[in-house]
Amino acid sequence: MTTSDLSASLRPIGVWTFTDGLSARDAGEAAKRIEALGYSALWHPETVGRDPLVHLAHLVGVTDTLLLATGIANLYNRHPGAMKQARNTLAEQSGGRFINGIGVSHKPLVEGLRGLSYDKPVTAMRGYLDAMEASPYQGPEPAEAAPVVLAALGPKMIALARDRSDGAHPYFTTPEHTRQAREILGPDKLLCVEQKVILAAPAEQDAARDAALAQVARYGALPNYRNNWKRLGYTEEQIEAQDPGFVDDLIVIGDPDAIRARIAEHYAAGATHVCIQPVSLKGRPTPDLDVLTALAPE
Repeated sequence: MTTSDLSASLRPIGVWTFTDGLSARDAGEAAKRIEALGYSALWHPETVGRDPLVHLAHLVGVTDTLLLATGIANLYNRHPGAMKQARNTLAEQSGGRFINGIGVSHKPLVEGLRGLSYDKPVTAMRGYLDAMEASPYQGPEPAEAAPVVLAALGPKMIALARDRSDGAHPYFTTPEHTRQAREILGPDKLLCVEQKVILAAPAEQDAARDAALAQVARYGALPNYRNNWKRLGYTEEQIEAQDPGFVDDLIVIGDPDAIRARIAEHYAAGATHVCIQPVSLKGRPTPDLDVLTALAPE
């Protein structure tokens, strides 16, 4: 599958979600429902729950057309040779439906939870990609290599994604960041953007705002996100105070039309693909299938 073919397959929108709160059977049923609703891809993250590469192998077996992507697999959790083995195995066994998102995670997680040394992000990623390329693989070769996209926020990592991979997977950003990323990537690389969404009726606006603020507080504690927001022009005061305009730029709250308008902004700014992450008003990290049904591609 060429990049242009993959770009077409990724339209119109995908889903970015944890499934750690679901049993394996229920996660499979959710993936089948997401596929039936017309979403193009399912992106699964990695923290300290399920191994996303192993879990996506399970989801491959219960879906037919859904693209399955790591959003992202943490390079500190596995040897580059093991990542290459998993990438090739999933590419082969999925029939070309796997996208290998790779990222450097965050210092508090890598050092605090794993007890490892966190290197400079671009240096770590470059060395990891070098080692992946050099690692031997003697299993059945997939018909086509799985695309690799890098978790990329800053301009240096985006440039590395341009030069050494198939594209970038930015997380918790804005349409303006999408525009800047496309300028760096050039016209042909994949730009797969995550967008948090909160589907809320007028009577639910207070609860929706509280849910959005909780997301900003959670991710704002991680320097990689905070630094990226500052590069976009937001001040420390705006971030710390959770300024309404700042929050609204990151998370879209409203009815389906408002959410679709934000998705359209990303596409107008140069996104190849937008994967929505519904934020539950009840704080549940599982896929909210009611929201996904309401926002299903038209």
